[in-house]
Amino acid sequence: MKKCMTWLAAMALCVAAAAPAIAAESIKIGVQGAHSGDLASYGVPSLNAAKLVIDEVNAKGGILGRQLELVAQDDQCKPELATSAATRLISDKVAVVMGPICSGATKATLPLYAEARIVAMSPSATTPELTAGGKNPFFFRTIANDNAQGRLTSDFMLNNLKVKKVAYLHDNGDYGKGFADINRAHLEKAGVETVLFEAVTPDAVDFSAVVRKLRRAKPDILVFGGYQPTASKLIQQMRRDRVTTPVLGPDGLMDEAFIKMAGKDSEGVYSSYPKDTRNLPEFKHAREAHVKQFGVEPGSFYYNAYSAMLALVNAIEKSGSTDTDKIIEALHTAPVKTPLGTLTFSKTGDAAGMGLSIYQVKDGKFVELDHSITLE
Repeated sequence: MKKCMTWLAAMALCVAAAAPAIAAESIKIGVQGAHSGDLASYGVPSLNAAKLVIDEVNAKGGILGRQLELVAQDDQCKPELATSAATRLISDKVAVVMGPICSGATKATLPLYAEARIVAMSPSATTPELTAGGKNPFFFRTIANDNAQGRLTSDFMLNNLKVKKVAYLHDNGDYGKGFADINRAHLEKAGVETVLFEAVTPDAVDFSAVVRKLRRAKPDILVFGGYQPTASKLIQQMRRDRVTTPVLGPDGLMDEAFIKMAGKDSEGVYSSYPKDTRNLPEFKHAREAHVKQFGVEPGSFYYNAYSAMLALVNAIEKSGSTDTDKIIEALHTAPVKTPLGTLTFSKTGDAAGMGLSIYQVKDGKFVELDHSITLE
């Protein structure tokens, strides 16, 4: 009997010791994006933002009495890799996902996240159809969609640049062609002539054939739809061939890597991007955290990703749960202060409250111009 009592006491101690460990099980936050490859200059800043927010939350004791755990998956912005990355995150039982970052990868993964009933929030996927009609209730984003970007950029070209003839070159992807299509629709409705509309191969080495077409078309401006590696090569080819046509692109061009790759040929290029909010305390805090941890200024979409992480954490905390339905309700109803401003999310999942501006490369730096809109 004595031995039995001793054994029972020992078992009781084991159960008591295990109880706190069970109670303290971490909340897993998935982070999916291009953490390597050609578009890592977009994905790595987002991954850095996730690390910093999670570290800060954990240093303050976590949320709901639990620590956060980062689970990262690299998809290189390739749809075929994105589905595998999403499947792994789902298998890891993440509570929410920050990402993916590219529109094509996001489009490929949303059915998987919807089936698993997991909220995914992208800091940079802009294709309008991702949120159109609220058809993806588990998807949110902290970036302006291409409809908003197109409204801003086409209005800028019409009213500020007074364009009459426009050429469009795009990479034929969801993101790039979508941006070109939306601008074309707005501008043609206003009576602007389309003199060239053509796809280019993103990994092409020689763009001389399409540059010759551009020269013959004599547009007032070239609207480019795609990512900065392709834009850099195309613009360098244009300038080498003495084609001086001004260039305007989407937020994917607003990247220090673009200026480094294109060099002096980047001068004068226009792009859209979130409004400069550097005076906000939340922006200053996010910037200082990155500089302290990584020793350099943040890269593209860092502040969008930081805002997405804050929104997800805020929703879990406000809902008091990792239940997906409660998280979604909190995202729609609980405002959150972020580096981009105080955000809420519309019924379709688009961010409301952030601003969007036109920028131009001047003397090797992106400068915000006096032309912006606020998302509602």
